[in-house]
Amino acid sequence: MAIIYNDKTKTFMLQGKDLCYAFWINDLGYPEHLYFGSPVGADDLRFTRAFGATSTAATPPGIDNVPSYNAYPSELSFFGTGDYREPAVQIVNPAGDRLCELLFDSYDIVKKPKISGMPSMDGGDTLVIHLKDKINGFAADLYYTVYDDCSVIARRAVYKNLTSGDIRLERAYSFSLALPDRNYEMLSLYGVWAKERHIDRIPVHHGVVSIDSKRTSSSATLNPFIAMLRPDTTETHGEAIGINLVYSSSYVLKAEVNPDGTTQLTGGINDFDFNWRLAPGEEFETPEVVIAWSSDGIGGMSRAFHDAYREHLINKKYVKASRPLLINNWEATYFNFDVPKLCAIADAVNGLGIDTLVLDDGWFGKRDNDSSGLGDWVVNDKKLVGGIKAVIDHVHSLGMKFGLWFEPEMVSEDSDLFRAHPEWAIGVPNRKRCYSRHQFMLDLTRKDVRDYIVKAVSDIIEQNNVDYVKWDYNRNVTESWSYCLEPERQMEFAHRYALGLYDICERIVNGHPDIFFEGCSAGGARFDPAIMHYFPQIWTSDDSDAEERTKIQYGTSIVYPLSVMSCHVSVCPNHQTGHTTPFDTRAIIAHLGATGYELDTTKFTDEEKAAVKLQTEEYHKIEDIVLEGDLYRIDSPFDSEFFTEAVVTKDKSRAELICYRRFASVNNEIKRVKMAGLDPDAEYMLEEKGLRAKGSTFMNVGFAPSYPHSDFAAVKYHFTKV
Repeated sequence: MAIIYNDKTKTFMLQGKDLCYAFWINDLGYPEHLYFGSPVGADDLRFTRAFGATSTAATPPGIDNVPSYNAYPSELSFFGTGDYREPAVQIVNPAGDRLCELLFDSYDIVKKPKISGMPSMDGGDTLVIHLKDKINGFAADLYYTVYDDCSVIARRAVYKNLTSGDIRLERAYSFSLALPDRNYEMLSLYGVWAKERHIDRIPVHHGVVSIDSKRTSSSATLNPFIAMLRPDTTETHGEAIGINLVYSSSYVLKAEVNPDGTTQLTGGINDFDFNWRLAPGEEFETPEVVIAWSSDGIGGMSRAFHDAYREHLINKKYVKASRPLLINNWEATYFNFDVPKLCAIADAVNGLGIDTLVLDDGWFGKRDNDSSGLGDWVVNDKKLVGGIKAVIDHVHSLGMKFGLWFEPEMVSEDSDLFRAHPEWAIGVPNRKRCYSRHQFMLDLTRKDVRDYIVKAVSDIIEQNNVDYVKWDYNRNVTESWSYCLEPERQMEFAHRYALGLYDICERIVNGHPDIFFEGCSAGGARFDPAIMHYFPQIWTSDDSDAEERTKIQYGTSIVYPLSVMSCHVSVCPNHQTGHTTPFDTRAIIAHLGATGYELDTTKFTDEEKAAVKLQTEEYHKIEDIVLEGDLYRIDSPFDSEFFTEAVVTKDKSRAELICYRRFASVNNEIKRVKMAGLDPDAEYMLEEKGLRAKGSTFMNVGFAPSYPHSDFAAVKYHFTKV
């Protein structure tokens, strides 16, 4: 990787793995974008500049006969000086005007610094461009980081008040990125509870196309990710640019096609219901955005994100380490359990390869259903006679580990905590609060609330020898207001909530480095890079049906690595859909992630126990490929009756191929699968079929999988280089 500055042309060229990013400081002092794409020579790229029609366009302030800022591809767009595109930053000055003109002041090349109070990628060389308004002293620093081991660039902005009066930030986005034309389609990931991260792909058009969340959460509705694709871009071919925000609160991402036919991307913290007072000398750091580039289609873009997050974002201790292979009691018992029942669930899997029992919701306070007890993190000794220690000791005696469920950010109206501190629940005085799952949310903008959560959770896990924590989050904010914020600062709430969340994660998660933490949010409603930084795996969806999971896991993998997806084998008929799928199919689909089980193991037959033992053995054989390998999506369940994915080791010595067919029929048509990701010149053994052939043969000729004759049928194949 390299960051090169040409003083003669005032051009910056950033070169990372398989990508190049270039811009220059033009004669106005404006950082003007030149190029983003595949590597190019160290040439003067200013010859690529072109201007569309400029009639009726304003000039830059005080200069005549010069194109408007609106005409220049932007590295950071601003408002009020003739640029009518979506600005990345919008301020209100002490005098009440909304003008700023952020022009080049200086630059530095540094080792990548951390963002204060927010997670971000580590490593990489970083260029910092210092911009300043010469009139009022408002300033912005633009950060660019490139890597030699992944095809991404990390960007963010820091806004600074160098004036003598307060400035109000009304918009504080993380980046602007100029694209050379309008011939793009936008791919996004939409959803809802139990149907997360499905794929939407639409053409962009003149004007603004945007996705956002106003929920103080990254949300299941729209994930904080977009990809800009050429119309002919496929899974394997064509240009793909991915934008993923490392943030867990309200956000927006936008693509705007301009009158001159160019496109501008921008986004970051949602400016809806946002206003931040910046006192003299203060600065505001925006969340990081990770931008991936690929000329190898959507799949190449996905692998760029996967590599970046595994190498530079997820906890290095766990990202590639063998994961807990667990049994969770939730769908086995819901709230109806006691010590003998939990011990029996563990006994039933002893010796089958399952190594962790996770006790889900219902072990604390007055908690026999979901209408009470949240916030009272005290063991319910009436339900669990002898406390959870009795269960933990038994589980540990079997050589297994023990995990425990929490929902630290929530409180029930029927709880000792709420009765003692009603002001700790988010809500506006004299207005009734909205319920969601019968519960309220705690105000994480308050230090006393955060201190309570940290102490309450830490005491339980430290006093009870807990090995694993499942951290849930089952609703979104409805009343964005805090007792502790002044009236004029209430619109800072959503971002301050995110900062509060990261604070308690730093203190609880990073404060207990030997405990494995899994994230959850009513399934996968807060599945974003910032959460991944703290939780090396996240419960992908409450919908554990194998058929539905093919779509959910396929969509999730567009940007997030398999190592982060928590995927369980559950009972049939499935509790969410009513589907009955073969036991082997459930395991095969669940093995495309960090796997586990969620059913009543005390009801296992001897045949099912034997199947589980074989399934766990098979998973351990491929776990390293799943956690560390390259993913190749071959058949999409959104476009066909099939779901086919291959995972290949980095050295291409081994590969796992998963083939799934939705429905069986009489006289099926032939389905041929062409393998992907192998070394074309090496020979491989396809173990299940006893075939030996070149990688190029398996990838170009393919073979016909032997599906079991049933609906929802799945089969797996192993390739080994010989």
